[in-house]
Amino acid sequence: MTAKSAAAAARATVYGYPRQGPNRELKKAIEGYWKGRVTADALHATAAELRRSNRQQLADAGIHEVPTGDFSYYDHVLDTTVMVGAIPERHRNAVEADATDGYFAMARGNQDVAPLEMTKWFDTNYHYLVPELGPDTVFTADSAKQVGELKEALAQGLTARPVLVGPVTYLLLAKPAPGVAVDFEPLTLLDRLLPVYAEVLADLRAAGAEWVQLDEPALVQDRTPAELNAAERAYRDLGALTDRPRLLVASYFDRLGDALPILAQAPVEGLALDFTDAAAANLDALAAVGGLPGKRLVAGVVNGRNIWINDLQKSLSTLGTLLGLADRVDVAASCSLLHVPLDASAEKDVDPQILRWLAFARQKTAEVVTLAKGLAQGTDAITGELSANRADLASRASSPLTRDPAVRARAAAVTDADARRSQPYAERTAAQRAHLRLPLLPTTTIGSFPQTGELRTARADLRAGRIDTAGYEERIKAEIQEVISFQEKTGIDVLVHGEPERNDMVQYFAEQLTGYLATQHGWVQSYGTRYVRPPILAGDISRPEPMTVRWTTYAQSLSDRPVKGMLTGPVTMLAWSFVRDDQPLGATARQVALALRDEVNDLEAAGTSVIQVDEPALRETLPLRAADRDAYLAWATEAFRLSTSGVRPDTQIHTHMCYAEFGDIVQAIDDLDADVISLEAARSHMQVARELAAHGYPREAGPGVYDIHSPRVPSADEAADLLRTGLKAIPAERLWVNPDCGLKTRAWPETRASLENLVAAARTVRSELPAS
Repeated sequence: MTAKSAAAAARATVYGYPRQGPNRELKKAIEGYWKGRVTADALHATAAELRRSNRQQLADAGIHEVPTGDFSYYDHVLDTTVMVGAIPERHRNAVEADATDGYFAMARGNQDVAPLEMTKWFDTNYHYLVPELGPDTVFTADSAKQVGELKEALAQGLTARPVLVGPVTYLLLAKPAPGVAVDFEPLTLLDRLLPVYAEVLADLRAAGAEWVQLDEPALVQDRTPAELNAAERAYRDLGALTDRPRLLVASYFDRLGDALPILAQAPVEGLALDFTDAAAANLDALAAVGGLPGKRLVAGVVNGRNIWINDLQKSLSTLGTLLGLADRVDVAASCSLLHVPLDASAEKDVDPQILRWLAFARQKTAEVVTLAKGLAQGTDAITGELSANRADLASRASSPLTRDPAVRARAAAVTDADARRSQPYAERTAAQRAHLRLPLLPTTTIGSFPQTGELRTARADLRAGRIDTAGYEERIKAEIQEVISFQEKTGIDVLVHGEPERNDMVQYFAEQLTGYLATQHGWVQSYGTRYVRPPILAGDISRPEPMTVRWTTYAQSLSDRPVKGMLTGPVTMLAWSFVRDDQPLGATARQVALALRDEVNDLEAAGTSVIQVDEPALRETLPLRAADRDAYLAWATEAFRLSTSGVRPDTQIHTHMCYAEFGDIVQAIDDLDADVISLEAARSHMQVARELAAHGYPREAGPGVYDIHSPRVPSADEAADLLRTGLKAIPAERLWVNPDCGLKTRAWPETRASLENLVAAARTVRSELPAS
């Protein structure tokens, strides 16, 4: 096919779409089901209608080939575990008794069984359920979900392409099951897994699939020769199947590197590649391997992870270059649109001019369609769209919102000394112990307490004018009093005020910093039914006035025990926002760090002796390629230290991280120079404690003993056993006792019981320590 005919054949597609519905109907239906207020039939009916509506929206917008299988009740990797029959033994009875309840037991656990471990999906804020595999794992095909959703789309009269997690990525995401040797490599199960994929592909072909997309994002990471050989073998074998649809192998989030020639030469009919940000290097790499003659290329030129409008002219130039490299070039977003909100037009409170800079899922779909039209019919067919796009890009570039000379001057004046504590840790810790007088194995929580319905109602009433500010603040005071009283009665050593005034750990601060924009409907799935509204970091950042001092000081007035000041760190403020793309991330991080530094110093001046600056996203934002990591970690750790280094030696700085793979950033954790770090550890059975010990981490740490992402209440004995495991890696004088994460999503009854058990466990284990 010539470049001209490849352009004429260009089609628009996407890899996935937000699942929740315009008013988070899926979240409400699932949580209603968990509480017994929604029947299983009603839940499945809601889900079916959302799938139908999503597909129709895409088709009506001009998407030529809609995805299926991207919908999930909780997580698409968990769906893959079901598809290949890799149900953990402890969940089999629940799954066999009731497929829906068993599915949610794997996701959330229940009082009888622990859930699967959860961690971040590559470098996004989406969480997946980690498959548990071992040498005895037996895979069996269950294609019911994938076939059923394909048939739904075909019944609507749509051209549809099922999307599956690819077999290599699935195995690379997996971990050894409990009781399996830690050095077991799930990838050794590939030959056992491929026949199951072959069966699913045959089922999809029989159901009417012309193409099936197999997602292999794990191949954009650094991979060993053995892993690359596994990928080559997988697609050689799948490509050799006779009873299958055409195969489109997709990657995203970064450049493919050494995996590109392997996939380009594989006997599959198409590749889908990301051409945005760091993945733009795929273009030259594709040319270097001779392109994809005789194959289909799906070009991800619209950023599926951020919310800024596309530079249509630039994308058309990229697409034009790609025309000579494949038999057919189609246009797509760079990844699933799961990672952006649904519709920017719903944001009625955003300035109309600024709104024109934003593209959520529906707007990105329109951009994909426009680019496909321009590629197929020429730029004359999209003259109006190109003109409007140029004007919107120019408007943003020249806006005074984006540049504040005072902020830039302050950031430019930062010195190395500004990002260093005045004394080394060994001297600080002595001063802090004398000042705080805490026992061995001190207990604390991570920050938030349950956000009750009454609190959410109070915030809604304040926004709607049904109560005034004074009435709202009395409600907040009452909640803080209850939280402080509970912690004192329970025996917790370092208290928190519970954060009742905060809607979200990033949004709360973003709403008080210049340069940020907040949305009302910009919900994005983080995990399961947990949705967040990432603020939009649009311009230079500063802090007009203190953000947390008032409520922290009020809480401290209620107790003689130390109350932690609670802040969100600069890297997490970036990672859980939609960041500006017109300057380096490190420059933006420094601006945020300086704003937080002012807050930390004001908290200390107000009498706060323990200040926690959370950085759960430090690992999450780690570049996928090792070659890019040193530069990232340099500015990320500097930003944290810049936030926290202006305090006295006897002020104790805490940080917190959760639900990520920490082993490859232990040196960076060390470089933060925090006095205490708390980390998720309950689901991973204290793995992070062992990683810290192996590194020789010299500071205090609190690996979590209570998994807050499950409704089950851990017993005191269970928490004590985890604590004893932690003591094998971290000495008692440096070990803290805490939950994995904040308690915002939990209900009060389970929170009370779990924290009472946590304190009891600490007392038990403390009593077992040798007398000093």
